[in-house]
Amino acid sequence: MPASAAGRRPLAAFAWLSIATALVTIAMKGLAYWLTGSVGLLSDALESLVNLAAAIVALSMIRVAARPPDEDHAYGYSKAEYFASGFEGALIMVAALTIAVAAVQRLLAPVPLEQLDVGLAVSALAALLNLAVGRVLIRAGKRHDSIALEADGHHLLTDVWTSGGIILGLLAVLATGWHWLDPVIAIGVALNILREGWSLVRRSVDGLMDRALEPAARTQIDQVLEEFRHQAIRFDHVSTRRAGQRRFVDV
Repeated sequence: MPASAAGRRPLAAFAWLSIATALVTIAMKGLAYWLTGSVGLLSDALESLVNLAAAIVALSMIRVAARPPDEDHAYGYSKAEYFASGFEGALIMVAALTIAVAAVQRLLAPVPLEQLDVGLAVSALAALLNLAVGRVLIRAGKRHDSIALEADGHHLLTDVWTSGGIILGLLAVLATGWHWLDPVIAIGVALNILREGWSLVRRSVDGLMDRALEPAARTQIDQVLEEFRHQAIRFDHVSTRRAGQRRFVDV
């Protein structure tokens, strides 16, 4: 059975938390870039812009998914969340390409970095904030079977690893004075973000294409049906699919 609109209100609260976090980290990472001029930190700030757009879309799709079935949508609106995670994946890939272009330009024309110590401290604080909120969103997404929230949480954790890589790289710049490391790190970050975006898009497509339930769920269904076979009942063409929080079995 689908969750009621009232039961899904906490999901909207989590989405608002994600939006607030994105706004704060955009400001913090933008400040870090302004202080240092690091294209790596710029890439980190751009990914937070993607986080904001994705969180807004997730909020809107969670609200759509909460609508009850009607005459034109007998199976409800649960699949709306797949659009949110797919859109987020597409945005991530666009951000990755933007970061890569900026990094290549900086690699061809290196610029000395300034105030790296302050910029790195601000970026580290933003990463810790994303880590805390990302873990909260993933737990909430799994608890409520919300792919939109879970995708948003994984995206924030990807942002954390991205920030960590950039911070380590810029520490290397501080230690060696090799400014070309900054755009090289940014290119590596772009490749990692691209991988995460593709993973989200693929998962969303699986949901929209009515992929079968996971093996553990299918095994449980078979065990239940097996209990009735002694009553001379036979079950043919058992098929399953998932639509957001709802699971369907046809026999």
